[in-house]
Amino acid sequence: MKYHQIDSTLFIKNRTKFSAQMKPNSVAVFNSNDIYPISADSTLPFAQHRDIFYLSGVDQEESVLLLFPDAPYESQREMLFLKETSEHIAIWEGEKLTKKRAFEVSGIKTVYWLQDFHKVLNEMMTYADTIYINTNEHYRASVETETREARFVKWWKDKYPAHQVAKSNPILQRLRSVKESEELKLIQQACNITEKGFRRLLPFVKPNIMEYEIEAELIHEFIRNRSKGFAYTPIIASGNNANVLHYIENNQQCNAGDLILLDVAAEYANYSSDLTRTIPVSGRYNSRQKDVYNAVLRVKKEATKMLTPGTLWKQYHFEVGKIMTSELLGLGLLDKADVQNENPEWPAYKKYFMHGTSHHMGLDTHDYGLLHEPMQANMVFTVEPGIYIPAEGFGIRLEDNVVVQETGEPFNLMQNIPIEVEEIEGLMNG
Repeated sequence: MKYHQIDSTLFIKNRTKFSAQMKPNSVAVFNSNDIYPISADSTLPFAQHRDIFYLSGVDQEESVLLLFPDAPYESQREMLFLKETSEHIAIWEGEKLTKKRAFEVSGIKTVYWLQDFHKVLNEMMTYADTIYINTNEHYRASVETETREARFVKWWKDKYPAHQVAKSNPILQRLRSVKESEELKLIQQACNITEKGFRRLLPFVKPNIMEYEIEAELIHEFIRNRSKGFAYTPIIASGNNANVLHYIENNQQCNAGDLILLDVAAEYANYSSDLTRTIPVSGRYNSRQKDVYNAVLRVKKEATKMLTPGTLWKQYHFEVGKIMTSELLGLGLLDKADVQNENPEWPAYKKYFMHGTSHHMGLDTHDYGLLHEPMQANMVFTVEPGIYIPAEGFGIRLEDNVVVQETGEPFNLMQNIPIEVEEIEGLMNG
C-alpha cells in the first residue's frame, strides 16, 4: 500500500462499536472483494471491500473477518482468515500479510489461513443462533456482478438453514456515517492531496489543452503524494460537456473563453475526498460566467450553514431549493410565473439544478448514512450546488467536503482549496 500504516486502535474501536450492536449469541462474517478478471490473465486493480477494511484494516484479497462476541473462548471472539503467504507468492505477487503483520494492522490476535475457514466456522455455528450477513443496501447501489460476499451468503444459507439471519448493513450505515477522529484525519489527508493537484493545475491550463492532459497532471500529483489515484472516475468537462452530469470521456479540446468543470479528487488509505471547481480556460471569467459562478457560490455558502445536528436531509434539500430559486430569478433564468406555476414534485429550479446538494462521504465517495435519520456531529457531507445552462454553453458546480460540528457551522475540510473568482484568476495568471 502507498499510504502510511493506520494505527490499529481505529479498527479495534470500530469492531467494539459493531459488536455492541449485535444480537446475543450471534456471528458476523465479512468478506474481502474479489479481484475481477478482464480477459486472458488480466485483472482489474484490487479494491478492498470497505466494510472489512473499516472493521479490520486488512487491505488484501481473499480475506475474511469473523466476529462472535459471545463465543465460549476469548480467542474465538475476533478471527481473521487470510490467504496463506509463501516464498513463491512473495516472489511473483509481492509480500502478503503474515499472521504477525495481520495482528499489527488489525489488532486481532487470532489469525488463521483461509483454508481453515469452513472448519472454524462450522464450530462457531454450533455455538451460535444467528448469523449477520453483509448485503449491499446502499440507496445508490445497482449491482449486477455476483460478489464474493453474495457467493458466501448463498453457500451459507444452503449449509446452515436452521440458523436465524440478521443484517450487518443497518448497523454499518449508522456506524460508518459518524466518523472517528482518526478517520477525519485520513479524509483531511485525501483533501490535502486533492488541493495539491488543483494548485498544480491552475497555471497549467490554457486554450487548446486537451481534457485528458488535465487528468494526467492530476493523477501525477495524487500518486506522488501516496494516493492510489482518483477517488472516483474523474469528470473534466469543458464547455457544454459540463451539462452532462457524469461526463467521463475527458477527450475534448478546451477552447478559449469556455469554462472547465472539474469534478476530481484523490483518495488516501481508501478514504475519499470529493471536489468540484469550475475554472476558465483562458484564465478569466467573463461577466456572465462570473455572475452565475458567484450565484452558485452563494448557494453553497448558505447550504453549508444548514448542515447541523438534527437537520433532516429531505428538508435541507427543500430549503436549498428555495435559495437556488432566488438566485435563478436574479440571473433571469426563471421568472415569477415559472415559480408560481411550478410542479411541487419537480420545482422550477430543477431545470437548471437537477441533482442533490449533499451526500455522505468517507470510505466511499457516496458513503453510508441513513437519509431519513437526523444529521449528527462528525458526519461528513459534500456541499455541491450547480447551475447548468446548455443554451449558453456552460455549467458551473462548486463542491467542498464538510464535517458537521456539535455547535456552529460545519468545518470545511477543503477551506484551503481556492474557490473565490479572484483567487482562481490570480493563480491562473500569476
